[in-house]
Amino acid sequence: MATTTQTTTSGPAWDWAAGHGPVTGALSATTGCLAVATTGAATGMPPGWALTVGAAGAIGHTISSLRERLSARTIAMRSASWLVGAGWTTWAMTTGPLTWAALGSLATIGVGIGAAARSTLLFEEARELEAIAADERHVARELSAERRAIAAEWVDRVQRVCGITLRVLAVEMWPTGAGFTIDAELPAGGTTYDRIAQYSGPLSADARLPHGCTAVASQGIHQGRVLIDVTTVNVLAEEITYPTDYGPLSLHTGIPWGLRTNADEIRAYLREQCALVVGPTGSGKTNMVHTILAGFARATDVLTWVIDLNAGSAGLPWVRPALDGDSGKGMRPGVDWLAASHEEAMLMLDAAVRVAKHRKMAYQDLMSQANTDLLPISNRIPQIMIVIDEGAEILASSDKQARKLAEKILEVIRIARAMGIRTVLTALGATGAVLGNLMIRREAKVRVALTGGETEGMDLGKQFPGSRGLRVDQAPYKGAGFMGTPESPPALFKSWRIKPNQIRDIVAATSDRHPTLDATSVKAAGPDYARRWDHARTAWMHDHQADTPATTQRTGSTGGLNLSALRDEQKPPAGPPADEEALARRFREQIDAQFATAHEPGAEPDQPPAAAGLNLSALRGEDNAAKEAALALLLAAGSEGTGASAIARALADEHGTTRQTVVGWLKTWTDDGTAVRVGTGTKTRYVHRQHAPQNPTES
Repeated sequence: MATTTQTTTSGPAWDWAAGHGPVTGALSATTGCLAVATTGAATGMPPGWALTVGAAGAIGHTISSLRERLSARTIAMRSASWLVGAGWTTWAMTTGPLTWAALGSLATIGVGIGAAARSTLLFEEARELEAIAADERHVARELSAERRAIAAEWVDRVQRVCGITLRVLAVEMWPTGAGFTIDAELPAGGTTYDRIAQYSGPLSADARLPHGCTAVASQGIHQGRVLIDVTTVNVLAEEITYPTDYGPLSLHTGIPWGLRTNADEIRAYLREQCALVVGPTGSGKTNMVHTILAGFARATDVLTWVIDLNAGSAGLPWVRPALDGDSGKGMRPGVDWLAASHEEAMLMLDAAVRVAKHRKMAYQDLMSQANTDLLPISNRIPQIMIVIDEGAEILASSDKQARKLAEKILEVIRIARAMGIRTVLTALGATGAVLGNLMIRREAKVRVALTGGETEGMDLGKQFPGSRGLRVDQAPYKGAGFMGTPESPPALFKSWRIKPNQIRDIVAATSDRHPTLDATSVKAAGPDYARRWDHARTAWMHDHQADTPATTQRTGSTGGLNLSALRDEQKPPAGPPADEEALARRFREQIDAQFATAHEPGAEPDQPPAAAGLNLSALRGEDNAAKEAALALLLAAGSEGTGASAIARALADEHGTTRQTVVGWLKTWTDDGTAVRVGTGTKTRYVHRQHAPQNPTES
């Protein structure tokens, strides 16, 4: 076995590979001359040899110095040192090197060589620095020439198009190479930056910018200055994937929502602000909602509640990973509460109002200690962000249920700002009906308009009042549009593309990062919040599994969980084998331990249910009597048909069936042809196929 011995030394460390400096060089030269002269005098060496060697050294150093492009002063010093040293050696060999005259003259020569070497060294360093500075000045002159050309071009362009004479102070080239920013001084006489901003389109056309590139004027450092951002490379056309860095975020440092045309992230600061996202069908609005939810999932001080009356499609991808078999074991949903019906949405909003009011009283001491009138938001007291898909349409709807929901949404917006509850509303268009509510215009200062090239219902003047020069045709690409915040004026931006697989990755990566609702707020939210994952309220989340072959043929499978008990379409088997029954029992115990699910019927709970958790009690088996009764009611309704609410009310007392469960049955019956859907919106009803009209679209 080999061993390694390390030897430690003390004292100065000599670097024998280092070159000579002025002192060591002079010392080496003089000691060398003395050694040669002493040896030559003792051995009778001919004195002319020393002179010959010195001449050869001078010639060699001259050649090497010329190759290194050293100055004439340095070349002369080196050659003179060789010749003086050789001359002294020749004289000392003749007269004797150990006399006081010889030694004294040698010491003088050494001092002279050292001083000359030091002087030339400083000169060479100064010469090198000057050469570097000259190169930098040359580059600066070239760059300055380019900037001067840009400045002159745009001064002329603004004068020609806008009739305003600018004085350009600086031109900053963007590091991404996608454009530049002009910092200019406005002329005297009260000219403001918006005089230029309204000519964004004509300026872009005059500059022959590519499609998707713009020249946008914004406020400068003071009211007499203007910044003109000129995009020269179209970055809006490309699909940009959501960043794979799922690191923690905070509400206080902003949540990134996309990229500006100069590739800088744009962040939404939502501690006090609400947000409004507008986008017609096909513009990428749903993808933008997922981007927003991804940012909230990464935040350590945000809990996300989602309302989506369109079958909960916005929030389902963020919940399903926690429900999907072994892959979701120990995983928390990406959103804290999901509502897909008016009833569940009302429960959520009522809980939000109670939380806001209770926080105002319960946290007075905390706000006093922090000397603020805003509740200090942290991972211990998280902010609740309520994302309401097509929420702006709810506010503008005349439907009775929608009006009640709208009143509650506005109440949350009105009373909950200081207590850390804010909303993100989406809408299909920027119209007067959507933006006519004063509360929305006042509170939703973070605004996004995804255009997708759509012009109908996209009034950017209403979406961004006071901003000029914004045109829909500037962003004709999916996921592209305009975004404005109190910190950043409205300008073009591109939303990231986020796909289902990435959503699952984000849910898994951030599962242990989600905060839990503080105990004070849990108490105020009450049982509506505590039981939000009960099976009666979440069974609809599993309806998609009914038509999936992978979920209907799990017998003998080793991967995933068999949630067939959640599907009312299948009758439970007469009796599972003993090993399957034991396996199911162990699974329920694991789920109860992990997610604090509901207790077995008839059992007395030892403690109140936890604030968060999933209730998978459907695995205990269900009776299909309720479903058969619902089908009988549908058949009995005849050609007039009936609706989900009427069936649910009829079954509520005897079977405890919810409207959402009935909606799932009706959808399944419509898909397999058992029932026919007639009418739309609030006039929707379902007719059994025996009584269905020939044209189902007729109401």
